[in-house]
Order: sequence, then C-alpha cells, then structure tokens
Amino acid sequence: MTTSAPDRVRLDDTQLYRVTDAMCLLRMSRTVIYDQIRTGRLRSVKQGRARLITANGIREYIALLEKEAEDAA
Repeated sequence: MTTSAPDRVRLDDTQLYRVTDAMCLLRMSRTVIYDQIRTGRLRSVKQGRARLITANGIREYIALLEKEAEDAA
C-alpha cells in the first residue's frame, strides 16, 4: 500500500481558509497575516471564534501586492 503525499492547500479547492492555510498559500508568517488583516489589506470573516480568510480576499491581496510592485518600479 502506498501513501499519498501530504495534502497541499490550493486556492481553487476551498472558499474559506484558516489563518494557517493562508500562511501556506501566501508564504507569510502568522504575525504578518494578522497584521494585514488588522490593517484591512487582507479581508477576512469570523465564524464563531474562528478567523477565516476568503479565497477572493486572498486573490485581492495578491492583486494589491502586484499593483504596489508595479507602482514602485
């Protein structure tokens, strides 16, 4: 019996991501993720006590980073 590789988080698979999933997707630390949420640059929602980041929020955040990089060049 073979074992499969560990599951990888992909943006197309899910609509809501826990902070740990967003950390993997964006390659950022927990502190940076929460800083971006706090400043409004990365949109999130709360479900009970859980902080969740929407797939669209991640896409918008990436677009924001790309725009900032273009403006800086």
